[in-house]
Amino acid sequence: MKFKMLVAVLSFGIFFFTSCTETVKETTVIKETETETKNETPSEEGILERTAKKVDAEVNQEIDKEIEKIGNDN
Repeated sequence: MKFKMLVAVLSFGIFFFTSCTETVKETTVIKETETETKNETPSEEGILERTAKKVDAEVNQEIDKEIEKIGNDN
């Protein structure tokens, strides 16, 4: 009797613990996409060069305005 009870408990325990352990396979799909960005300025120029060009253009405009105010002395 004890032997039958022991076998029943062991078989139930083995069944219970092995049925709960499932192996789950997850598949992850990674898609690579290429995006194009429109650069208004060439990529060789750094931020300092672009800023210097903008400042230079503004300074040139101010200089041109001052020259027009003074007029032509000829």
